[in-house]
Amino acid sequence: MSIPHSLLALLAERPKYGLQLREEFEAGTGEVWPLNVGQVYKTLGRLERDGLAESDGTGQDGPQKRFRITPRGEEALAAWLRTPPDLTSPPRDELVMKVLVAARVPGTDAHEVIEAHRLYLLELMQQWTRLKEGEARDDLGLALVVDAELFRLDAVIRWLDAADTRLKRAAVQPSRPDPVPALVPRLRRLGARR
Repeated sequence: MSIPHSLLALLAERPKYGLQLREEFEAGTGEVWPLNVGQVYKTLGRLERDGLAESDGTGQDGPQKRFRITPRGEEALAAWLRTPPDLTSPPRDELVMKVLVAARVPGTDAHEVIEAHRLYLLELMQQWTRLKEGEARDDLGLALVVDAELFRLDAVIRWLDAADTRLKRAAVQPSRPDPVPALVPRLRRLGARR
């Protein structure tokens, strides 16, 4: 998440004080991303230094200043909104690593590991669904965050199901050479970080 760009978006509505920005940021994200007011002022200082925001300069300390977006800040915000995030590399995902490790550790039942994580994710989905049916019903920001989290959790569960199927299939097939060495150069070409 880009805090600077999120603050610029709030400033695009109208000039605001730092504390006001923090409150509106948290409310706009369904209060799932708390933001420290010190972080807000530090970020505003950088935005001001870079010419993306300006203050009215009425106070020596941050809490007394009211900030507004500059034309250069509007251009930066518009560019950020239209630029897709870099998704070319697989993320470093702890759950993926656990499944990979469980599949290799002698005496470890990878299917049991997968099932434990699947149950946990289903519990999380139930919690998010309750939130969606309750508080998120009248809060657009929270509803969008909840929907995104439910879709993400669903995708992780589907990946666990696919991994479990693949591991079961591999257990009944004759042993083949380890495919990892051939995979590493391919992932590097895709831009994967190791």
